[in-house]
Formats: sequence, structure tokens, C-alpha cells
Amino acid sequence: MHRPLTIVVFGTTGDLYQNKLATALFDLFSSGFLPAKFTILGFARKPLADLEFRKFSEAAIKKRGKKINKTKLVAFLKHLEYIQGDLNSIESFKNLRLKLASNDKKNGACSNKLFYLAVPPTFYRSIFQSISKTGLSVPCATKEGDKKCTWTRILVEKPFGQDIKEAENLDKMLGKLFDESQIFRIDHYLAKEAVQNILNFRFNNGIFEPLWNNKKIEKVRIVFHENNNVSNRGAFYDDLGALRDVGQNHMLQLLALIAMDNPAQMNKKEIHAARQMILENTKFRNVLVRGQYEGYLNEKDVKGDSNTETFFRLNVSINIPRWKGVCFELESGKALANGEVFIEVYFKNINAHLTFSISSNEGVTYDAYEKVLYDAILGDQTLFVSTKEIMSEWVLITDIIKKWQKIPLVIYKKGSKGEDI
Repeated sequence: MHRPLTIVVFGTTGDLYQNKLATALFDLFSSGFLPAKFTILGFARKPLADLEFRKFSEAAIKKRGKKINKTKLVAFLKHLEYIQGDLNSIESFKNLRLKLASNDKKNGACSNKLFYLAVPPTFYRSIFQSISKTGLSVPCATKEGDKKCTWTRILVEKPFGQDIKEAENLDKMLGKLFDESQIFRIDHYLAKEAVQNILNFRFNNGIFEPLWNNKKIEKVRIVFHENNNVSNRGAFYDDLGALRDVGQNHMLQLLALIAMDNPAQMNKKEIHAARQMILENTKFRNVLVRGQYEGYLNEKDVKGDSNTETFFRLNVSINIPRWKGVCFELESGKALANGEVFIEVYFKNINAHLTFSISSNEGVTYDAYEKVLYDAILGDQTLFVSTKEIMSEWVLITDIIKKWQKIPLVIYKKGSKGEDI
């Protein structure tokens, strides 16, 4: 943390930076979790001067309505810089390399580099290739021995691909360009405190773990309700749908956490292996409902004849002895009455169930992004998703997508309750 740090955010004029990242970065700075010398470098197509980018970021930070220390905000904004660039242009990445080298020269030291892809997955391939071709994936060295003590890392937002074939192709490319230790595949839901508490509850509580099997549990429901519509994400969302948007990542990771065996040790390797074992043994059973909210076809950038789902309810099973015969129901939807995320565990022979409240969907908070960013800076990959986990998720999701295309969409009214659909 004593070495200078540069965080390059690709897509800084987009929603993710405005709604989450700007505030998370400011909070890290306010709490003293960034080194004395650091730079937040915005990269996007919009032409902005450094001062304009700072005002843009200031407005994003103030938008959350929380009381802000003005002195710290002024100090933070001084660390923000901007470079205009085209994500599909190798020349833009060459300019980025020159900018980073110039900043390192000013600092008199080679900085650690963190590249955050806050962009749609359609840009991943181009960015991966351009970072590699321009040498940005290699830690810089202004002094003898610098390469040994500096690092370059890349953070990739979900979803990683749109199907198993694309995910495999992207992963092969990423593996050729970067070392696995450099790659941080984000599922920010894993960084939520309530999600982390599932592990603490299960494995630090001797009462419940003996009950965590098919002899005692009849059914598990994982619910991910959103009360917002697609808003200005129409083009992005219409290519994905609810299953790819939150099912392939957030919900399957929650499934893995609630069903995984006790890892031998609470470290990255053992936790990843325990989650992976569940995911590779999860199989599709049947679809209960596939729906689309009324008016979705009129949303901006949505195709007029779109068959994209905005709601689903389906069953999966986990084919290991512990969970044989237990039904796992996954339900998610947009434009519903409430924004809420929770897991319900129903026990056999007693009229009782246990609820894990993960908080509302709006609870994908700045805190979760702070944790993601801070762990990436530290190089801790425990809360990030491994290659094997992603591939197992896509095997399941691809199977579901193939089998449910002929199921007609149920049209539901905005503001509906999930159970009424």
C-alpha cells in the first residue's frame, strides 16, 4: 500500500461508475484504504477535461444523499484524471500507455495498475486484446527490481459471456493474456456482508449444520426480486434476460453458498473448490414460469418482438448424496412490487422455515463495491469467482436456455407480487 496506485476505469461515463464506483472509491479514500499517491483514471469516448470529469464524479458522489466530508471530497477529486478513448481502437490504448508512463515518471515510481471493466461484455474481447498488445498487462519497471514488487490486475464485471461457448472463448483469451493471479472476475454479491454471513452462520454454528441435508430439509427457495424496470439498459438487458443477468451469477453463487460442504479451511482454494463441487453437480429440473412485464416491448432499445424474459421461476437439483431429492427453486424478476433478495430453507415434518435476508436489490451497495475494490488491491481472490465456477454456471444456464425457448411468456403487470405470477 506504500507504492503508488493507478485505477483505470473503462466506461466511466456509464451507469456503474455513476451509481456505484465513484462513491465506493471515495469511501475507500475517506477510510484511509488507498495509498498516499493514487490516481483514478477515467477512460471513455465522451470528450472531457480533467476538471469536467471531477465535476461529473462529484455529482455522482453527492447523488446518494449521504452527508459528505467536504474537505475529504475536495482532496479526493484532485486524484481524478481523464483520458478520452475508443474501446475498439488500439491507438487509444497506446495513448493510455503513454499517459500511465507519464504519470509514473511524475511520481518517480512505477505504480500498481488496476483495470476495471465497467462496460458491457461485448467490449471484453477488444479490451483484453488491446491491453495485451500495448503491454499494459505487464507490470512496469522504472527501476531495477520494480517488476518483482509491482502488479497489474484486471477486474471483469458479470456476465462473463452470454453462453458456454462464448465464456470458454473469452476465458481462453484471458488465460493467454494474463496470469490467473491477475484476473478478478467480479460477482459483487459475494462481497455483501449478509452473503458472507451465510458462511459464518452455517460453519460456526454447531446447531444447524447437522440439519443441513436431505433428511431434514424439504425445499430451498432463492428469490431475487427487483422493483425497477430495465430503465436505460434496454439494449444491454434485451440481449441477456433475467436468467443471464442475475441467474447465471448472483443466484447460482447464493445456491453454492447455501449448499456447499464445510471447506477444510476458510481460504480461497478450499472455498472455491467447495462452491465448484455444488455448481458442477447442479442440474436443471423444470421451468415453472417464464414471464415478461407488460410494456417491456415499449422500453427504449428493446426489440418490438422481443422474447426476452424479465421473470422466471424454475427448479434445479443438486446431484450429491447430501441433497438427493431436495428441490431448489430459483425465482427472479423485474418491475415487481418489492425489491428483495432472500433465501428460504423449509424443514421436513415441522411447519417452519429459516430465512436469510440478503436485503433489497438496491442493497448491492457501495460497501460491496468497496470490498471488491479493496480485495483486488490486496490481491485476495476469495470473494471472486474462479474459472471453473463460471464454466459450471454456464453449462447449467445454457442447458436451461436450450430447453425453455418454446415455453410461452406469461405477461404480468408492473408492480405484481412474485407469488402472483
